[in-house]
Amino acid sequence: MRFIAFVLAALFISGPAAAQQWKEYAYIVEGFAVSFPNEPQVEDVEMYQIIPGKNVPAHIYSSSFNGGTFKVTVADARDGNLQEGPVLDNAVNKLTQGGTKKIDFPHRIYRIYGRQFSVERPNGGLTTAAVFFANERLYVIESTRPRGGNDSDLIKFQQSLVFDRNVANRSRQQMEAIRASCVGINANPAGLDDPRCTRK
Repeated sequence: MRFIAFVLAALFISGPAAAQQWKEYAYIVEGFAVSFPNEPQVEDVEMYQIIPGKNVPAHIYSSSFNGGTFKVTVADARDGNLQEGPVLDNAVNKLTQGGTKKIDFPHRIYRIYGRQFSVERPNGGLTTAAVFFANERLYVIESTRPRGGNDSDLIKFQQSLVFDRNVANRSRQQMEAIRASCVGINANPAGLDDPRCTRK
């Protein structure tokens, strides 16, 4: 799935100037890296609602470029004993509030499984986002462009996110069960509701 989106991104992005603007920023302690179009601002949030009634500290990395906004939020729930499902559901609900969800399907980066979706805004803008819960941290990557804005920037940002390859939020048995339950797919599916996956 990441390869398909990467190919689409390559088709959208044109000219050497676009490639020169972006730079990868690695955040080793939090276990991820992502490319921003310029130096991101970092905001520390003491009370981030990770599920209704539960607030945790979070870091928000963000920048603006070509009329779009690009943001990664990392919420630290290591002392919360939280389950993945409610955390991701809450994150999706927060990001889709006031808009219309257009796409929603499972997503995977290396061995980290989550969800990817897009939201059409009432003003004609578009938000693309993905959410993951790993190492008891919620990762939210989101990019928004105004009406008529550049989709290639959104795609480039989304596809730049990478995690530590040694980290997984599914057991080996769970990953094997997902692969065994899907037919008609040559790569590892992102989940049983992966659009490319036909259940046996």
